[in-house]
Amino acid sequence: MLSKFYESLYLKVLVNIVVGNSKTTVYIEMLNKKDVVSYYEESFDETYLSIELYEYILQHTKESPFFYISILDNSTSQGAIPTCSKQNLEYYCDLSSSEYKCYKDKWTYYTSKNDLYGMEKVYEKIGVDFIFSPFVVLANFFKDKIDTHLAMFLLIEENTISLSVFNNSELLYAEYLDTQIEIDETPMLIDEHDIEDIDLDDDENSINLDDIDAIDDIDELDDFGDIADLDSIEDIDEFSESKDVEEEFAKEVEEEHHIDNLEDSDGFNEDYQRFLLIQSAVNSFYKNEKYKSEFIENIYIGDSVGISRDLKKYLEEEMFLNVYVRNLHLPAEVCEIAKMELS
Repeated sequence: MLSKFYESLYLKVLVNIVVGNSKTTVYIEMLNKKDVVSYYEESFDETYLSIELYEYILQHTKESPFFYISILDNSTSQGAIPTCSKQNLEYYCDLSSSEYKCYKDKWTYYTSKNDLYGMEKVYEKIGVDFIFSPFVVLANFFKDKIDTHLAMFLLIEENTISLSVFNNSELLYAEYLDTQIEIDETPMLIDEHDIEDIDLDDDENSINLDDIDAIDDIDELDDFGDIADLDSIEDIDEFSESKDVEEEFAKEVEEEHHIDNLEDSDGFNEDYQRFLLIQSAVNSFYKNEKYKSEFIENIYIGDSVGISRDLKKYLEEEMFLNVYVRNLHLPAEVCEIAKMELS
């Protein structure tokens, strides 16, 4: 009771950290009892706890004794499986080196114990209260669709995709995809008899790191909680000047075309790689007998990086999917999970 009184005297500070491929984004909210009083966001060109990052966080946490540090899990050894039964977990994957937790008594998400310990060590100077699974963030962001739709749901980050298939809140399949891994570009076609087998008619959240003292103690954890659109070059006037001017102009145009082509090529490569990974995962879902296959017609994308229209086009034209894209401010979504955890 006394702690609640003291808590009412101070703002609550929520620090949320998202580590990308080449930068770290920190999003901070200051809350009173009823609302967000202020918020701050900054990006740093490091993926570790640099002095600048440390001082930025300290600048805000020193304003209140009630502050909480949350990080989005970026372990490549994470995922989700469609059961909460401990007897059935091993049927889907080996979890002996993973920490895991059931989500709303419906499905389980997991991550590497070693990676959890590594995150604790990187941020030990500030301490970490929560590490949130991107699958939990995805489930919360699309909860209005997941509860009532059969569809695929994606959370797209800089170099990863959290992919899941839900049928009226029941998780059917999930996979954490690393877009930096090259895969075979040969399309994996589904056999006709496989399609015939699919029934077309069938209708919390964080790891508390206070208990982790060393890697030797990591096996003692009992619970995995939530620690949650180039225009062409402008028309060019004809020149009547000397040949030298014309040659110089031609050189500039050639350079501009070269830059444009490089940019288009980079965007094409990124989105095409994402498409290939999604296509591969869908085929795995259809072919793997471990999973309850349902025919997918719709896909919802949570876009945190600003994908181009190419990915949507690939999915629509190559896989005949109805594609819906929502922009997602990932650090703020992590903060939403933290608020749920603390409520």
